[in-house]
Amino acid sequence: MSQVLVASNRGPVSFSLSDGGALTMRRGGGGLVSGLAGVTGTPQDGPDGEAGEASGRAADPDVLWVCAALGDADRTAARRAPEGRLDLAGHDTGGAAVRMLDIPASTFHRAYNEVANSTLWFVHHLLYDTPRRPHFDARARRDWQSYEAYNAAFADALARDAAPGAKAAIQDYHLSLAPRLLRERRPDLRIAHFSHTPWAPPEYFRLLPDDIGEQLLLGVLGADHAGFLTERWASAFLECCALLPGARVDREARTVACGGHVTRVGVHGLGVDGAALRERASEPDVVERARALSEQVGDRQLIVRIDRTELSKNIVRGLAAYRELLVNHPEWRGRVVHLAFAYPSRYDLPEYREYTAEVRRIADQIVEEFGTAAWQPLILQVNDDYPRSLAAYGLADVLLVNPIRDGMNLVAKEGPVLSRRGCALVLSREAGAAAELGEDALVVNPYDVTQTAEALHRALLMPRDERAARCGRLAAAATALPPQRWFAGQLAALD
Repeated sequence: MSQVLVASNRGPVSFSLSDGGALTMRRGGGGLVSGLAGVTGTPQDGPDGEAGEASGRAADPDVLWVCAALGDADRTAARRAPEGRLDLAGHDTGGAAVRMLDIPASTFHRAYNEVANSTLWFVHHLLYDTPRRPHFDARARRDWQSYEAYNAAFADALARDAAPGAKAAIQDYHLSLAPRLLRERRPDLRIAHFSHTPWAPPEYFRLLPDDIGEQLLLGVLGADHAGFLTERWASAFLECCALLPGARVDREARTVACGGHVTRVGVHGLGVDGAALRERASEPDVVERARALSEQVGDRQLIVRIDRTELSKNIVRGLAAYRELLVNHPEWRGRVVHLAFAYPSRYDLPEYREYTAEVRRIADQIVEEFGTAAWQPLILQVNDDYPRSLAAYGLADVLLVNPIRDGMNLVAKEGPVLSRRGCALVLSREAGAAAELGEDALVVNPYDVTQTAEALHRALLMPRDERAARCGRLAAAATALPPQRWFAGQLAALD
């Protein structure tokens, strides 16, 4: 196997620091971590996620993961390791060599919070309140310089560590400039970039300053292969590239020729590892939480949603739809419970703090308006409890996934896989998953609260056998391309 380098903002491990200065390492989660485990052939850690020191598992010299230190504990770990190499410092990094970059905190903050999360995320998810934002001024230009420096730090590390002819898989919108920067440093490498978010259509992408938009496109076009989760996002990228001076876009072949280099554009839909997910859901901590939830809900039907309080997830409209269900269909009062997981996200940004507060307010209003001594219509959970989320999937009669816009949305896939009785899926047409799951889901316009309320009503009324049949087909589609195959497909596209 050729050497494989992976670059992402978040790495396969993270650290916490005790008052005495001791480091505790935790294994990372998500599709990328699982996908790399499939490439390296190394197992994932157990249910608590804890990872100890030097367990005797040697790092594979042919796999190197470059990531950023996200906080003070990560920076401490990176500084204590030889040139940031966690595996050489005795940490069990799951079979891959890991270099954690100690990027200056101020540079990281501006690149991550001000550009990646407050600008690029907003553009690709169409989130701007355009009469007021965006507002690109001198401060925005300073932030952009930090984003350039952040991407350059990754390109430098990859260029230094790569063997001749290695494959580099660069992940997501945080590192949109890195492919081109790496190609300038190491033209011998085979480079892939993958976007986990949607890609904005040209008319929205052009909210960005012209030079910044051009840099982003040229950055991704530094890759030999640019990957997206759905045809829709890949097509939007090609349409944006068509605006570049001198670029030649072949939509049928899905290639972009620019500056003497050709980039192929591919689609790699990310699914879930059904066997691993079911195994985790059978652990005692999940079983215990399922028992507690069953007692709390009783014989009522259960509507479940599981999200971070991320602006694009559309939690407020989802709660409004549930309220409208109870208003327009009073026969459900006392017969249904809505369990809403809304884990706080990006609390560094004021928009997210305000949004989380709004979620709490509308949840309290629903309970106050409809709750009785014998019935709690809504259970809002704001603390992160992964085992309880898995337990809720198993008990759900209806799963609500209504994002404004989403690259894929794995909740829509995990729920049917873990459903015990067969759950109905109410799914936004703006989620990437709708391209694969739309046939067996109840598809809604995420802005239409009334339509979503009626879809919840239809889902609750759906006959049990129809619900189970649909859920079985949803689960099959959800597991068709598990993370290991998804990641291997990106690497194979470089051959």
